[in-house]
This record gives sequence, C-alpha cells and structure tokens, in this order.
Amino acid sequence: MQWSDTQNVQWQIPIAGLGWSSPSIHRGVIYLTTAVPKGQGLSLRALALDAQTGKTIWDIEVKSVDKVPSIHAKNSHASPTPIVRDDAVYVHFGTLGTAKLNPQDGKILWLCEELVYPPMHGSGGSPVLYDDKLAIICDGSTNPFVCALDAKTGKVLWKTPRSVAARISHSFGTVAIAKVDGRAQVLAPGPDHLAAYDLEDGQEIWKVLAPGWSVVPEPILIDDMVIYNHDYDNPELMAVRLGGKGDMTEKSIVWRSPRGAPSTPTPLLVGSELYFVSDNGVASCVDARTGQRHWMERLGGNYSASPVFVNEHILLLSEDGMATWVKPTKEFEVVGKNQITGRTFATPAFYKNSMFLRTDEHLMKISQEKN
Repeated sequence: MQWSDTQNVQWQIPIAGLGWSSPSIHRGVIYLTTAVPKGQGLSLRALALDAQTGKTIWDIEVKSVDKVPSIHAKNSHASPTPIVRDDAVYVHFGTLGTAKLNPQDGKILWLCEELVYPPMHGSGGSPVLYDDKLAIICDGSTNPFVCALDAKTGKVLWKTPRSVAARISHSFGTVAIAKVDGRAQVLAPGPDHLAAYDLEDGQEIWKVLAPGWSVVPEPILIDDMVIYNHDYDNPELMAVRLGGKGDMTEKSIVWRSPRGAPSTPTPLLVGSELYFVSDNGVASCVDARTGQRHWMERLGGNYSASPVFVNEHILLLSEDGMATWVKPTKEFEVVGKNQITGRTFATPAFYKNSMFLRTDEHLMKISQEKN
C-alpha cells in the first residue's frame, strides 16, 4: 500500500500535548495516553477514540502534576503504552502513577502512586500484564527495583531491589514473562545485569551479568532462550538460556552480537529469524537461535519505533517519518518506502487492514478501505 501525508489517509486528528505511547486498539476503540501542559505542570491524560472515524469517545485526566519533571529530549511524559482487556485499560506514567480505567467511559477504577523513584530522563518502560499482575521495572537514578501490582486492586504485591550495585543504575526497560519449570518468571534487563524474578513473590531466581545501563528494548523469547540488549551506549544483543539459580553468567550465555544492535527499538522475531534496526539506521537479520547473521544493511535516518510484522512484510519506521518495507527473508529486499511529515517515535498499530500512526502532533489512520 502506498501512503503519504495525503494518499490513503482516512483521517488525521490532532492529539494535544505529547506522548510516545503506541496506540492500543481493542474492539474498534483506540486507547492513547498523552501529557498536556497545564499551568506550570502537566495533565496526564488517557483517551479513547473510535477507530472508524477518529472521533473522541472519552478524554480524561488521570493525574495532575504541579511541576513538569525533567526528561530526555527524545522522551515524553506519556511514553509507556496502554494495556487493554475487555474490562479494563491500564495506563502507566512511570513514577507519576499507574491506573486502571473503565474502557467504556474512562472512569478511574484505581490509581497507584506508590512506585516512587527518581527517574533519570523520565520513564519509558511499559507494564506487562500476566496472571492478573502488572510487572514493572522501576530503574531510577538511585535504589532501582522491579515490582508487581495486583491488576484488580492496584496494590503493590512485591517490590524487589536490584541485587547488582551498578555504577549507573537507571534504565527504561519492559519485562518479558517466561514459564520456567512450570512457574512464571519476570525477566527484567537493567543496569549491569538481567535478572529473573518469581512472579508470585518477587524473589530473584537467577541473573546474568553484563556491563550496561539505560536499557530500553523489551526481551524476546524463543524456545528456552531470552534475547535482550544490555547497554545503550555500546548496544549488544545477548541470547541467554533460561533457568538455573544464582549467577548464571558463565553457564547460560548462548551467543552475543554487538554489530548493528539496537539501543531503543525492540527486535522482531519472525519464525526463527530475528530482525532489528539500530538507532542510527542499520537493519539486520540474524538466526535467533545461533546469532548467525544473514544480512546487515544501512537504511539511513534514526530509529526509535520497533519493527512490526504485518501483511507478510516488515515495517521499519524512522524518527522522521520514513517507512521502509522489507521482506522477512534471509536475503535483504526492500519492497517499498513511504514518507509522512512529523516526528515518529511511537511504534504504529494495525487493526482491520488499517494502520494507526502517531506523530508528535497527530494520530493518523492509513487505509485503502473506505470509511
């Protein structure tokens, strides 16, 4: 499909404030978060929009903040992506608050403000919902920890301090959940290590040490392995065998690949191949089980959005609105490019043959179908 600022754009609506959370879509409704200037502070907001028309269903303030916290120029105060279930929408604004909303009218069902930590450059990681628990990384500039909230009540079920005293302790990660020996483990990459925690009680089970900080990408699971990035400044992808107890650094590392590794975008697994793009625009494909490289090509531009697999193709979206479509094969092949105006840091969402693309100012619906 061809698209641009005007071609195949079904609708384009302005979104007040700034947020790099991706659109979450469920049963024809789009859920977004944003942070809108309010006096000297911010209004942290959640929105529900009709996917067919773009019309606002509800727009509510989750929390008002009196003073605007400092953040990195690439971040926003609404970067974590909402989680949607039939009976709930969960929105997360890092240390500023986490809430459960009614999907129909946006009513706040609970608001948790207990995850207090000093964020460096703002918050970025999204919660993960599993077995009615929200697992969240809270790696601030001091006293980093991993925690779980009761999704029904918002109560903090456990909060486990990081066991590795890193030189620089902040990161912006999102966990992955894996079943190991019949129990759910929270896999949380962070400063100088990745640790696995028992989802039920938060006990650290095992860890792998690797120097690094400011970790962003979400871990990827394949078979009995987890693939993750451990550093922002010198990104390297590592594949680690799941399981064990204590320090598994010497026993569990399967492969490592620093070439072309991403600092921000999460890699994409399609079959047994892993596709990823570095922040400075180098795209790669490797065998996810062995790390063997199939191809590496420079696209140009800078990248924050994660690759997406849709309609049998992979979409790579740069920060300046350039979309490159490549085939998911062991040979590099570009099948098309599209360009739109605006900053595009959020990963696009897809629903019923339509793409929902967020820029710094707008949300766009791109589709060849007629409304």
